[in-house]
Amino acid sequence: MRLNHLDFHVPDIAETADFFIRHFGLKLKDLRGNNGLAILEDDSGLEIVLSHAIAKFGTADQVEIGRQTYHIGFILPEKADVEAVHAGLIVAGAMLSGPPAVMRGGWLFYCTAPGNILVEVGWRPG
Repeated sequence: MRLNHLDFHVPDIAETADFFIRHFGLKLKDLRGNNGLAILEDDSGLEIVLSHAIAKFGTADQVEIGRQTYHIGFILPEKADVEAVHAGLIVAGAMLSGPPAVMRGGWLFYCTAPGNILVEVGWRPG
């Protein structure tokens, strides 16, 4: 069994999609409606779906509730890759936890993506 997709409810689908495409190399697989739903894909086939909050699932996203109730993580192949992503996020004015640091056996940092999604970016020695 493998994880197929994650669906994040965000207020601005285009802004959040652009963030993940520019900074994490995800590819736009499908865009539906006028800023209605975006499907992004990583290089291993995992899809990240960005959609608006749905009434039957509580009608709120993390911006609306004002909390980060989960986080996602990207693992990079080299320590230098973490530094490069961090530098790009600084230039873009992203919300960062601070510089990369040694945590839980790896080299990592956190940032907040549009939609109030907490993102962990790290490398771990193999």
